[in-house]
Amino acid sequence: MSKPEESGPDASSGYYFDVVPIEEAVRIVRSISHQTGTETIPIDDGDGRTLSEPVIALTDIPGFERSWRDGYAVITGDIQSASESSPKNLSCLGSVRMGTPSDLTVTPGTCMYIPTGGQIPAGADAVVMVEYTERIGDTILIKKPALVGENIIRRDEDFKASDLIYPVGWILRPQDIGVLASIGKTQITVRKKPVIGIISTGTELVPAEAVPRPGEVREVNSYLITVFSRRQGAVPVRYGIIRDNPDELRETLSRAARECDAVVVSGGSSKDRNDITARIIGELGEVYVHGISIAPGKPTIIGKIQNVPVIGLPGHPASTFMVLSLVVIHLLQALKGSPCQKTYKQKIRMATSVQSEQGREHYLRVRIEGDCATPVLGKSGLMNTLAWSDGIIRIPAGDEGYEAGDEVEVMLW
Repeated sequence: MSKPEESGPDASSGYYFDVVPIEEAVRIVRSISHQTGTETIPIDDGDGRTLSEPVIALTDIPGFERSWRDGYAVITGDIQSASESSPKNLSCLGSVRMGTPSDLTVTPGTCMYIPTGGQIPAGADAVVMVEYTERIGDTILIKKPALVGENIIRRDEDFKASDLIYPVGWILRPQDIGVLASIGKTQITVRKKPVIGIISTGTELVPAEAVPRPGEVREVNSYLITVFSRRQGAVPVRYGIIRDNPDELRETLSRAARECDAVVVSGGSSKDRNDITARIIGELGEVYVHGISIAPGKPTIIGKIQNVPVIGLPGHPASTFMVLSLVVIHLLQALKGSPCQKTYKQKIRMATSVQSEQGREHYLRVRIEGDCATPVLGKSGLMNTLAWSDGIIRIPAGDEGYEAGDEVEVMLW
């Protein structure tokens, strides 16, 4: 099949599988994706959004030396030989108040009580935890020596002025919002959420709320793709069910390409010349990939219409979810300008032996039980393989599989 820098295939010739490795499919998906525009939002709305500008510390944070323990601010030279049996006695000048610099100076033979977060008073160079002290009136018995800087957070220990905190393309998490607030950045510029058109195809499909007649099945994939897209920070738009009608699919694809940043078509992707989805994409634009060397999910289409990426997914929900997790996630992140995909992975041992499908990468659904991964076996058309699995393991092309007890890496759903 043609690649993005070449001309599209001849739609009249039909489409055959010319599978590519998944790494090549991901490269092509990213190469044909455009980035969405930008907008400025309050950080309260920033969770899951992608930065379109770097975040740089403008000043040192926290900006002053502070204690990170409850204790006493001391001069280390006063307590070098302090011990439980021979404590050093210091005169307490008073207490440091939170949020207010002390106007007192710690001098040899004196100390000040300081709470966690309090500003280190002038003269002090360490904090002794309160657990290693005893108070008798205004006299503090120090029972442990301290090193210079002990239990003190430096003025620039969190961030130094001009430090790069987050790069362009960073996907914000709840903890990042707290960091942004700490440096006083309450407005951020982010990529707009990409709009993803979702089209389902198949004469056998009926709406999920309907009662299927013999030979019919409830339409599932649009719900699956919708929630997956939302979780990845996109805005899904459903265009309904197309019943394998070329004219209707052509009109709907054209409309979705005009209205969306990318389009995902579920079903209609198959191994023969009757693949309606690939044919229509080729007529309206270009087809770059018609088949990825993974199982399940081989009959996947990657194309473009009017500069809008179009992905054709297999009809079986388990295969659809596999391609969403391995390929479409890269499309969504590329649209948002995110340079890399972060996935949650866990290393664990196989509970049983598994064999691979020869000739292509095999992705096997597994369930984590205790400290082992157990294969969830079943045909790609079965929904229970999704309901009962926690993630997938990868068996590279050419490998025979894994033995019971082998350590594997699970990509968690």
